[in-house]
Amino acid sequence: MKSMYAGVAIGTALLLVSTSEVAFAAPIGIKNVVLVHGAFADGSGWDAVAKILAKDGYKVSVAQPPETSYADDQKYTRAAIDAMGGPVVLVGHSYGGSIISEAGNDPNVASLVYVAAFALDEGESCASIEQALPQASKAFKPDGNGNWWIDQGHFAADFAADIPPAVSHFMAISQVPISTDSFTHKVANPAWKTKPSWYMVATQDRSINPDQERMMAKRAKAKTVEVKASHVAYMSHPKETAKLIEEAAASAPTK
Repeated sequence: MKSMYAGVAIGTALLLVSTSEVAFAAPIGIKNVVLVHGAFADGSGWDAVAKILAKDGYKVSVAQPPETSYADDQKYTRAAIDAMGGPVVLVGHSYGGSIISEAGNDPNVASLVYVAAFALDEGESCASIEQALPQASKAFKPDGNGNWWIDQGHFAADFAADIPPAVSHFMAISQVPISTDSFTHKVANPAWKTKPSWYMVATQDRSINPDQERMMAKRAKAKTVEVKASHVAYMSHPKETAKLIEEAAASAPTK
């Protein structure tokens, strides 16, 4: 959604958060972070997390995968990784987890962080995971153009129940539909099998079953935290999300 619901203008493929005017102590470990949004959203939802990371001395890029196809989403995410010019922590929310599971194979990706996200195994798609252990929401609907939407009347309750109503309302009316191709694409080579991973489980999630999140975190051998949050845990719990990312950055092997 080309929105400003989090107060961020996002007209370009990448949103770079400048740290040049902020006084900070240089972080230890990986200093670059790439944030990847999920379905029905855009990168502006990362605003609060990005500001915390920038204040703490990290260089942040918010990728803008368009959700038009899995190939397109990989292209935009890999562009964000390449633009950082060095090792990065790659973070994905929701469908963004599917994206980073493949894009994370980039040699510059040092570690992965999943936030209420699809940490898919070989041969799995977001669609197959949802079928295996269904989410609570029944509001996901296809249109005649190969896209999926969340019914606006259920958006707040099923996607963003713990953020201000005005914010969730604007997210609903400006949502970015996800293509069927993106939703059903099967991951071929999950990066979490070879790279250290972290996972945030949203215990009140109605868009991905929390038990499915726990399963994906466990098999990825991810260092896991749980927060009492809706699907958009990174928006309602930005401090906890930033802390998890910083832990991954500090623990990741440097080159």
